Amino acid sequence: MNFSVIFSVLIITAAAVAEKISYKGFSVYKLTPKTNDDVLILNHVRTEGVGEFWDDQFYINYGVRIMVPKDNRKRFYDLIKKSSMEPEEAIKDLQGVIDEHLTPGTRNVVSNESFLGMNWNQYHDLGQINKWLDEIVKTYPSIVTSVVMGKSFENRDIKGIIIRYRPRINGTAPFIGMLEGTLHAREWITTATITWIIKEFLTSRNQDVRALAENIEWHIFPVVNPDGYVYTFTTNRMWRKNRSTNNFTSCETSGVSDDMSNGVDLNRNFDFVWMSAGASNNPCTNSFAGPVPFSEPESRAIANYVISLNVQGKMIYYFGFHSYTQLIAIPFSHVTGQDVLLAKNYADMFEISIRGAEKLEQRFGTKYRVGVSADIMYPMSGTSFDWVKHTTNIPVSLLIELRDLGRYGFLLPAEEIIPNNLEIMDALLEMDRTTRRLGYYGN
Repeated sequence: MNFSVIFSVLIITAAAVAEKISYKGFSVYKLTPKTNDDVLILNHVRTEGVGEFWDDQFYINYGVRIMVPKDNRKRFYDLIKKSSMEPEEAIKDLQGVIDEHLTPGTRNVVSNESFLGMNWNQYHDLGQINKWLDEIVKTYPSIVTSVVMGKSFENRDIKGIIIRYRPRINGTAPFIGMLEGTLHAREWITTATITWIIKEFLTSRNQDVRALAENIEWHIFPVVNPDGYVYTFTTNRMWRKNRSTNNFTSCETSGVSDDMSNGVDLNRNFDFVWMSAGASNNPCTNSFAGPVPFSEPESRAIANYVISLNVQGKMIYYFGFHSYTQLIAIPFSHVTGQDVLLAKNYADMFEISIRGAEKLEQRFGTKYRVGVSADIMYPMSGTSFDWVKHTTNIPVSLLIELRDLGRYGFLLPAEEIIPNNLEIMDALLEMDRTTRRLGYYGN
C-alpha cells in the first residue's frame, strides 16, 4: 500500500479543510545509515512512499526516524534488508503516544504549580496561550506590555509580550533579549518552555532569576508559527512548516500526500546562505526553504522585529528554542573546522554554551552537546539564529534543542515538561553569569 494513498484524506487546497489525521497502526522506526549506500537506500524508501520521515536530510552516522503504517511494514523491511541498517522500533503505537500527549501528565509529576490559569502538566493550544498572555498584561500593567510582531499567512497575530522592569532612558533600552518559540509547529515543548520562563521572570524570588529578568528588556514570543501550531492541534500533530498554500503541487513522485506541499520550513527561509545546506527546494518536503529567502510573512516579521530591536538598545541575547536532540548550537550552522571562527566571538559563545550545558546536567543528569550544527547535528542554512548573528552581530545568538534524544522526539510526554523547564532555567542563569563575566554587559 502506498503511503500517499493512506493519507488521501489529507489532500487539500486553499479552500478545503482536511480531516484530522489518525496515526492508528503506525510505528516509528529509527535508522542510522553507516555508508553512502545506506543513504541511497533511505532516499529510495522515501520515494517508494512506505512511510514518512521526520528528517529530510540523511547523513552517515546520524539517526533518522520514519513513521510506517502497519500495512507497509513488510515492504519497509524488504527495502532496507540489503542495507547495513538495523531498524529500531522507537515508538510501537504512534497514535497512542499522541493521545497521551494531549492529556495532562499524571506520572512522576514534579509540581502542580500554576500561574494565572496556566499550568505545565499539559500542553496548551494557541487560544489558551494568547488568553494567558493577555491575562499577564492585565495583572502586571506596569511591567508587561502586549506586542504583535506581525501577521501569519492565515492572518493570525504573531503575539508576544515585553517584560520591562526598568523604564527606557530617552527611548533607549540598556539591554535587550529575545526568545523565539515554535518556529517549527510540532515542537510543542518549546512553547511550554517559554511560557515557564515568562512565569519565572515575573514570580521567582531567586536572586539570579531576578537579575536576568530585571536587567534586560525581554521580548518573548512563545509561538512564532501560529498557523502551523494550530494545525498540529486540529489536523496533523506531526506538522512542521507554516501553512502557506503558495507552492501547492502534486507530491505523487515524493511518496507523500499533496498537503505536504503546503507550507515552508521557516527555519530555512532566512536570508543568510539560503539553500546552501540542509534545505530543500522541493515543496513536498519538511525542509522546503521557500521559493526565495523571506518569502514567508512569519520569517519577515521576525527579521523586521529583530532589526528594530537592534536600534532600540544593546541587544545581547537571541534564543531560538527547538526540539528534539538536546544540544546548544552556535552560529554558523553551515560551517565546520576552522570556519567556525567566521562568528567573531565563537570562543565566547562556546564558553557561554558549555557552561550552560554543564549546569543543566547537574539537576537531572541530562546531557546536552555544544557546537556548530554541522558538527553536532547536521548542516543547516537559512536559520533564524544564524541570520540574527550575521545581521546584527549581537553577542549571544543560539539555538537550543530541547529534550529528548529521540525516545519520544516531538512527542515529549507531559510529565517531562517541568523537569525540562527547570534544567533549562538552570542553563540560562549560568549562561547569563558567564556572559557577565566575559564583559558583555559593559559599554
